[in-house]
Amino acid sequence: MKKYSYIGISFVILIFGIIFFPKIMDRIDNQSISQSTRLAKSDDLSFIKLNGEKRKVPEFIFLNQDSLLISSEDFIGKVFIAEFFFTRCPSICIEMNKNMKVLDEVFGDRDDFGIASFTIDPDHDSPTTLKKYSELIEVKSKNWHFLTGDKKDIFSLSNSGFNIFSSINQAVDGGFEHQGFFALIDQNGYIRSRVNDYGIPLVYYSGINDENNENQGIDMILEDIKKLLKIK
Repeated sequence: MKKYSYIGISFVILIFGIIFFPKIMDRIDNQSISQSTRLAKSDDLSFIKLNGEKRKVPEFIFLNQDSLLISSEDFIGKVFIAEFFFTRCPSICIEMNKNMKVLDEVFGDRDDFGIASFTIDPDHDSPTTLKKYSELIEVKSKNWHFLTGDKKDIFSLSNSGFNIFSSINQAVDGGFEHQGFFALIDQNGYIRSRVNDYGIPLVYYSGINDENNENQGIDMILEDIKKLLKIK
């Protein structure tokens, strides 16, 4: 009887393997394909879309730290990073521009790269003040523009143009509040970002070091600048 029992058990195992093993292998293969597809997507840089249209930086024209008019046209053909800050900022701006300096040191000598730092405190941040600030943080690149102008235009560019929040708030230190994001813009003026594992754009990169932030920060945007500049 034991002999027949062993034969019966072996037969059941054999049938189970014939029926279910191919399905298990298919599932493993599909999961591997799905995972590799998500990983491949995370290596791509996405366009940011609004109502189905690629989001482009609006036209702007402001004075830089050398009292020169700098417009959005000056950045066409360049990869550039945009941020919103102010020179009297007692908090995140310090770290943001410390990190921005890293990018400037890596790419600042290139003619196809630039940085636009828009002050949200233009009443105080005149070209002269911005020049002193750029010297204080030891900016060396001629392609890093600290920009000032009409307050209404700057806040419109920040909140509507980039969707990076900034506002006057006398209740906080410094009198202004804003998000510490860096925006990555391609050679044609389109806002770009990498996507997460599910193909969703991160949109902006954190300008401050936060281990809990998915959009972390300086290493990520450095890699993605290289992608747009086609640096291997």
